[in-house]
Amino acid sequence: MICIGNHVSVSKGWLAMGQEEQGLGGNTFAFFTRNPRGGNGKMPEEKDVLALQHFLEENQFGTLVAHAPYTMNLCSAKEDVRHFSENVFREDLAKMEMLPGQLFNFHPGSHLKQGYETAAGQIAAVLNRTLTDSQTTTVLLETMAGKGTEVGKTFEELRGILDRVEKKEKIGICLDTCHVWDAGYDIVNDLDGVLQEFDRVIGLDRLKAVHLNDSKNPIGSHKDRHEKIGFGMIGREALLRVVRHPLLQGRPFILETPNDAQGYREEIALIRNNLLP
Repeated sequence: MICIGNHVSVSKGWLAMGQEEQGLGGNTFAFFTRNPRGGNGKMPEEKDVLALQHFLEENQFGTLVAHAPYTMNLCSAKEDVRHFSENVFREDLAKMEMLPGQLFNFHPGSHLKQGYETAAGQIAAVLNRTLTDSQTTTVLLETMAGKGTEVGKTFEELRGILDRVEKKEKIGICLDTCHVWDAGYDIVNDLDGVLQEFDRVIGLDRLKAVHLNDSKNPIGSHKDRHEKIGFGMIGREALLRVVRHPLLQGRPFILETPNDAQGYREEIALIRNNLLP
C-alpha cells in the first residue's frame, strides 16, 4: 500500500489535519511545526494530538513528515540566528514527541560564505546536543537544490553531516525530486543510477521519505522552483517511475506542488491510479 499525501495547514488543529487529508484521498501528510516564515510557536493541546493519534491508527495512515520552518538555519554565519534556530529545533522536536514515531524534516541551511566544512560542523553540533536515546522521532536532512550557499546539494554533503552525528539511528534523509533534479541528478533518464549513487554514498536504509515534486527548471539549474506533477521539466512518467520504483517502497510520498485542495485531490488520484506501469 502506498502512503501518499500533501502539506496541510495546522491552523485548525492537529485532528483537523488528518480529517482534511482523508478528504483529499491521502493516507499521510506533511505540516509545518510552526509558521514556515515566522518565529514563535506554541505547543499543541494534548487532547488534540491524542485525537489525531487515534484517527491515524483507526484509518491506517502512514508515517507523517513534519517540516521545520524555513527561518531555521543551524549553520548561519550569525550567532544569534544559530541560537534562535537551535531553540526552534529543540522546541519543535519536543512538540513532535507528543505524537510518537513520526518524521521531522528540515533544510540543512545556508552557510553564507562560511564554507561547507564549518556549516556541516555547526549542523552536526546542534544534532549532537539535541538528539536523545529516548526520542521516537526520526530527524531528516533534506536533499537541496543548491541555490546560493545551500548545504546539502550533493549526497556527499549530506553524508558529511551524517558522519559527524553521534546518534545515527535517530537521523535519516528526505529525498526531494525537484531538488535533486535541480541539483543535477538525472532522475528522468537514470533513476536507477541516481538511487545506486545514493546507496553508495549514504545508504538507502537512511532514505526515510520522498517529496514528490515536478520542477519548473532544467536539470542542474540550482533554482528550486516546484511545479505540478506533469507540468514541469521532470514530467509525469518520470515521477510515476519514482513512485513505482521497488527500492523506494514503504516510504511516505509527500506532494509539495503549487496546488489548491482540488489540485492535490487530483494528483493523489493520479498516483493511486497509476501504481502499475
